[in-house]
Amino acid sequence: MLNATWLQTFTMLCETGHFTRTAERLNMTQPGVSQHLRKLEQQIGQALISQHGKSFTLTPAGEALYALGLSRQAEEKRLREAIMADDQNVGEVRIGCSGSFAMLLYPILLQWMAAAPELGVHLKAAPQADILSGLLEGRFDLGVLGTDPDHARLEAQKVGREELCLVLPAAAADAAVTFAELEARGFIAHPDGYAYADDLLNLNFPGTYPGSDRMRVRGYVNQIGQIPAPVSAGIGYTLLPRSGVEAFARKEQLGVVQLPKRRWHDLWLVTRRARPLSARLAHARTLAIEAAGQLR
Repeated sequence: MLNATWLQTFTMLCETGHFTRTAERLNMTQPGVSQHLRKLEQQIGQALISQHGKSFTLTPAGEALYALGLSRQAEEKRLREAIMADDQNVGEVRIGCSGSFAMLLYPILLQWMAAAPELGVHLKAAPQADILSGLLEGRFDLGVLGTDPDHARLEAQKVGREELCLVLPAAAADAAVTFAELEARGFIAHPDGYAYADDLLNLNFPGTYPGSDRMRVRGYVNQIGQIPAPVSAGIGYTLLPRSGVEAFARKEQLGVVQLPKRRWHDLWLVTRRARPLSARLAHARTLAIEAAGQLR
C-alpha cells in the first residue's frame, strides 16, 4: 500500500511544480520533499519525474500517481463533508428487537425510508441474548430489550412497557374465562408461547394451570405475523405481547381478555455507551420511542 504522506507530498509537488514551494506549503524542508519522492519511486519501482534543470515533467508513472493523489484528495473531501453534514436521511441504521415489536416498528421505519432514498434500515427480529451480543459486538446500532442489560459498555433507557395478552376471538373476549374453557379451545403455540404461558396463565389460574408442558396445543406457528391468524378465524387462543396484537392486519377480529392479574414487560432502548449518536441513529431512536408509545 502506498504511503499516504509520501503521496500527499508528491501530489502537492505536481500542483506547485516546484520543490521549494512544496516544502513551504507542507511546512517541510526541500530535502524532505526530495526524500519522499525518492521513497515513492523506490516503492513503485519507476521514476515519477524527469528533471530539466530546476523544472521537471511527469513520467507516465508520475501522471498515473498524480491522478491517484487527486482522487484520494477528492475522496477525503467527500468524507469530511459527509461527516460534517451528518444527514439523518443518509447512511445505514441497524436495529435489533423482538419479533412482535418489529411488527409494530417496521411500518414507522418504512415511512422514513420512503422519504429518504439514501437511507438503509436493517431491522432484525432476534432473541434477547442475540440482541445483547449484537450490540456489544457492533452488529446492531440500536436494540430494544425486555430488561435493563446493566452492562458497563451499554446505555439503556426505559421507554415504556407492554402488556402480555391472552388473545381470543373478538366475540369471546368480553366475558370472564376459566382455564378449562381455554383448554377446550386449545393453545396456538409459538416459540415464546410456552414461557408466556408459565408467566401469565400460572399467575391467573394457579389452581388449575398444570404447566406449559401439559397444555392442550391446537396448533403451532413460528412466523410472528401469523400467530394470531388462527385465533382471528375462531380457532384456539394464544399469548402475545401487546405489540403483536396491535400489528396484526385483522386485529379487529381479535380480543384481549381482561385478566384479574395483568403482566407487563418493560421496554428498554439500548445503545453503546459513550458513542456519539449520528443524526440518523438519533432519529431511529425517536421512532422506536414513538412505537413504544403506541402500547400505553
